[in-house]
Amino acid sequence: MPRFLEVSDLHGWYGESHVLHGINFHVDEGEVVTLLGRNGAGRTSTLRAIMGLIGSRKGSIKVKGQETVNMATHRIARLGIGYCPEERGIFSSLSAEENLMLPPQLAAGGMRVDDIYAMFPNLKERASSQGTRLSGGEQQMLAVARILRTGARLLLLDEISEGLAPVIVQKLAEMVVALRKQGYTIVMVEQNFRFAAPLADRFLVVEHGEVIQQFTQAELPARMERLHEYLGV
Repeated sequence: MPRFLEVSDLHGWYGESHVLHGINFHVDEGEVVTLLGRNGAGRTSTLRAIMGLIGSRKGSIKVKGQETVNMATHRIARLGIGYCPEERGIFSSLSAEENLMLPPQLAAGGMRVDDIYAMFPNLKERASSQGTRLSGGEQQMLAVARILRTGARLLLLDEISEGLAPVIVQKLAEMVVALRKQGYTIVMVEQNFRFAAPLADRFLVVEHGEVIQQFTQAELPARMERLHEYLGV
């Protein structure tokens, strides 16, 4: 499969704080990759650096072969990358449907609203509800649905299962499986290992701003004991 994303020797800073210390990994088109690690390891900063949302960065970030490390965030988004941050960013003054329709279409092939509602029937039922009156799970669905409309084919998903009821987490897992079948490429940051474990093709362990281990779904059973040490799971 062609590489959708290739990150090489990526360093990142917030002001004078050096948080990424030479991140190296790649993601093939149509693949689901999960970044594992303790809080503060640099996983979210890696996603933010890919989008150009970190203070400064150096190294190489190639999207379908195109170097983006010096590119502005709005131009990176137009290459077909959608970022769903942990804080969701639902606007309280807008209805659920207005929140959904807010971002512009940045690339060809964005998911149609009817298809989004088929994937997230709760959102169709709550279309006219104020954004912040949705449940936590519905807000998370809305945050993901919003980037699917934009035409993004590489999805950066940050802790989408955090704090949600098990039934909602299961629906989000089904969403990831469905998107993978539709050819989306997904990079997830997840603290909920039970959620991430069955979904990813590959796992990357991040510690102190570096990728220190990587392994495939098939290798997961043999790596569990080591993962307990790294993650405390």
